[in-house]
Amino acid sequence: MNNLNKLSKQIYEGNKLRGFDVSKENVGQTLMLVVSELSEALEAHRKDKQANYNGFDAMIWKNQDQERFETKENFKQSFECCFKDTFEDEIADTFIRLFDLCGGLNIDIEKHIELKLQYNQSREYKHGKKY
Repeated sequence: MNNLNKLSKQIYEGNKLRGFDVSKENVGQTLMLVVSELSEALEAHRKDKQANYNGFDAMIWKNQDQERFETKENFKQSFECCFKDTFEDEIADTFIRLFDLCGGLNIDIEKHIELKLQYNQSREYKHGKKY
């Protein structure tokens, strides 16, 4: 679980450079954007939109001797064809939004995950609930 805090800061700083500063936004709005990413993941799953790893690899390799990505545009086109709006892509968006929030609000997410996992070990089966 190492490096989640580092990743959170990296995502936050990158988003801030592109005009998105979650530390200055409404937390409720940001959380609803996380929910919207989960909704998009649900729709992608319902439509069986899955990542196409084989197609992606085939598109980005012209031959074994060349650079993996000829240009940023080559990568963008390959990504849009094989990953954009897929279930995996939307799950990634969800994590990116959550890590952005953690980075912007200086939340030590590694510590909180460790604490919660330790706490959950003490809880009863299904936390005493039906589901």
